[in-house]
Amino acid sequence: MKQCLTTLALTAALAAPTAFAANHMHAPAEGSHPVQIDHPWSRPTPPGTPMGVGYMAITNHSGQDITLTGAETPRAGHVSIHETSMHEGVMRMQPMTNGLAIPAGETVELKPHSYHLMLEKLPEPLVEGEKIPVRLDFDGADDQNIELVVQPLDGAQPMTDHSQMAH
Repeated sequence: MKQCLTTLALTAALAAPTAFAANHMHAPAEGSHPVQIDHPWSRPTPPGTPMGVGYMAITNHSGQDITLTGAETPRAGHVSIHETSMHEGVMRMQPMTNGLAIPAGETVELKPHSYHLMLEKLPEPLVEGEKIPVRLDFDGADDQNIELVVQPLDGAQPMTDHSQMAH
């Protein structure tokens, strides 16, 4: 019995990262879209904060360069693409008015202290566990709908509601 429980626990532990990754990949059926979006996420915002962020990895599986030109969400009045960089010892953030190039066959990460989406004019805070619908606009590829998952500030995964699971 103990060996059976150990095997079951090990199997669950090994399957969890795979299940998590599968839930955070947004790639349509093979051949239908050259863009793959992995692990789209955001952070919770304090009350009264009018801006949030969006992060993800964008992979271009096509043979030509594409450009992320913009994004939209019903959760924000405006979404822009920004780059954070260090300039003479000062961290700066600036909009990328010409979009973000995703070279053919490469992955570009939107992550803290780098490229990111700015969700501006938030009417209410982003809440841990919330899924924010976002449409990504591309030049050279079809637009794509994703969901940013609002994760805790400490980087831990939000708790999953297990109330509907049979035990």
